[in-house]
Amino acid sequence: MEALQSNIAHIGKPTSRVDGKLKVTGRARYAAEYPAADLLHGVIVSATVPAGRITKLELDRARAVPGVVQIFTHENRGKAAWLDRKWRDEVAPPGHPFRPLHSDRILFDGQPIALVVADSFEAARDAASLVRAEYDIDDFCTELEVRRPEAYDPPEKRSGIPPPPEPRGDAEDAFDRAKHRISSEYRINAEHHNPMELFGTTCVFEGPGQLTIYEKTQGSQNSQGYVTSVFGLRSKNVRVINHYVGGAFGAALRPQQQLFFAVMASLELKRSVRVTLTRSQMFYIGYRPDTYHAIALAADNKGRLTSIMHDAVAATSHHEDYQEAVVNWSGMMYHCDNVKLSYALAKLNTATPCDMRAPGASVGVNAFECAIDELCHDVGIDPLEFRRINFASIDENTGKMLTSKALLECYQQGAAAIGWDRRPVKPRSLKDGRELVGLGMATGMWDAFLMKAAAEAKLTADGRLEVSTAASDIGTGTWTILAQIGADALGLPLEAITSRIGDSTLPASPVEGGSWTAASNGSAVMAACEAIKATLFKHARAMTNSPVAQAEYDDVVFAGGRIALKNDLARSLSFAEVMHAADLAEITETGKAAPSLLQMRKYISYTHSAVFAEVRVDEDLGVVRIPRIVCAAAAGRIINPKTARSQILGGVVMGIGMALHEEAMTDHRLGKIMNHSLAEYHVPAHADIADIEVIFVDETDEKVSPLGVKGLGEIGIVGTAAAVANAIFNATGRRVRDFPITLDKLLA
Repeated sequence: MEALQSNIAHIGKPTSRVDGKLKVTGRARYAAEYPAADLLHGVIVSATVPAGRITKLELDRARAVPGVVQIFTHENRGKAAWLDRKWRDEVAPPGHPFRPLHSDRILFDGQPIALVVADSFEAARDAASLVRAEYDIDDFCTELEVRRPEAYDPPEKRSGIPPPPEPRGDAEDAFDRAKHRISSEYRINAEHHNPMELFGTTCVFEGPGQLTIYEKTQGSQNSQGYVTSVFGLRSKNVRVINHYVGGAFGAALRPQQQLFFAVMASLELKRSVRVTLTRSQMFYIGYRPDTYHAIALAADNKGRLTSIMHDAVAATSHHEDYQEAVVNWSGMMYHCDNVKLSYALAKLNTATPCDMRAPGASVGVNAFECAIDELCHDVGIDPLEFRRINFASIDENTGKMLTSKALLECYQQGAAAIGWDRRPVKPRSLKDGRELVGLGMATGMWDAFLMKAAAEAKLTADGRLEVSTAASDIGTGTWTILAQIGADALGLPLEAITSRIGDSTLPASPVEGGSWTAASNGSAVMAACEAIKATLFKHARAMTNSPVAQAEYDDVVFAGGRIALKNDLARSLSFAEVMHAADLAEITETGKAAPSLLQMRKYISYTHSAVFAEVRVDEDLGVVRIPRIVCAAAAGRIINPKTARSQILGGVVMGIGMALHEEAMTDHRLGKIMNHSLAEYHVPAHADIADIEVIFVDETDEKVSPLGVKGLGEIGIVGTAAAVANAIFNATGRRVRDFPITLDKLLA
């Protein structure tokens, strides 16, 4: 009775990570930390030219290093599939997937040309440094600006990525007739993910065709499917485990080259093999593509948008047509009757780009929201008021209704928190000592997906619950929120719940991306727990003299490990009593989650945010400080405010990186990335980050997912760079359209 009355809900309560102690004490094992008997180590040798063919490989000195077991090249690569379709993983773009050591042809600088395998990492590393290659170098181009005139509309669209919508109205005519109009070009340079954990794979050889693979991946089942397809293995003989992932940000959505090499070498040598990429090599496995944006906007004297045109060109490789939804956001963020959007690709001699936190939106919205700020300045209207005037109540690209949109509340609460009313109307008019002070804002928007997912829940007679699904946790808090969902569903304490994730043998899960894991896998876990409750109730009603014999399911409550009547909590049964009477040691049920096709025809869901930034710019040196950022997000039901806040903080920091720091610097004469290390590729450091305030705006959404959850992994970055850039303009009167905004661009 007392336990029932004191039952505490865990969903919505700030909760420390259940895996936190394992991580801070070093007991959480990552992919390259698992022990294996008779383990070999592999080190990849990378090409040093961006295009051409290998004419000679000098391997004798490397082979002579004590401990070297084998050196694999294109001349002796192990058996692998021939057809492109065998190499495509579940998130692959159209084109020809990269096949390591497939031939002597070089497609990009940094391409793997050999794998040195030895009985120690040190021997493999030293031998790899002795491999020498000679090349016939082909003509190449790594500069998007040069290839822009050759941009093309990709003939085959990437699955899950909607192309730009058809034009509506007459955007050109409306622009020509407008009183206020701006036309600008923006450039957002390529960025690299740089998660803390290096990409590594430990492939444990269990017997012919039988492997256990410890892998850095955002989808154990995606990696399992890739391995079985490429090497012709049976799914039941390949197990992929990724219990802990030290950051990924999208880089681990697709299987990366170290997975192929570890598996290939293991199968060929019939030994366990570990392969880990270096920090430098991680710059050649995918990146946020370089993009150019041409944006033209028009408005009337009252600040109402009359024309939107957004054309973007993004980089891709020669072998794949990598695509993102870049310009689509410009057609639905605000109300406008005349919209024209286009998106094209340009081929470069580089590796294929890959998804990086909020792919497409982080660059498309950034450029668009800066252009909106330019138009506000031209019209002479407050940027916040402009956004309220042009508020869109539906998705104007599709005409679908929104399941919820609390963006106006985000504007209100975020503006109050930053002190928007003190923003100077005239740029360069507020100064504090040597520093110019400015305020800027931007709107953020990201998809709220519900994907197909499955889960299993197992309740034991001692009152413990295990929930399992093949989801991944890349730092988002998945371990914890699944435990919270299970605890609330059955009314059990959190310490009675065990989560199992990160294993390809568990119930089906999509890759961890798109901010859909909490909604999708969480809903599947809830469904499995509801099935357990139904089974418990059925057995409880069947018991002799059961206090719930005449009750309906809706008449009872599950709390404190008991089933009780809602209107008389004293009349109850413990789970243990019910299971004992039914002669059950455990109850196991499954659950599934999937979007409703009927609902999808009418509704669409998004997460929204309002980002406000205060900047201070040294008038003489151009040094930018960001003393404060406020991100007000409407993201449906928040399962764990503590880990949710952490996600927004991380996204905002990456947005600051886009605004001021991150940029791949390529010497286009050589086709080489020159700053492929954390010493030279700048990411925000502690000294760059000050106060970040996160506000979760209350938002009830009964349609977006069974849990009412939207997702938070990406919304924190969308709009942040634009808010910083707009604040810099307000402070200095200088509009920089080339990101990142570095000192030289402010002082020029």
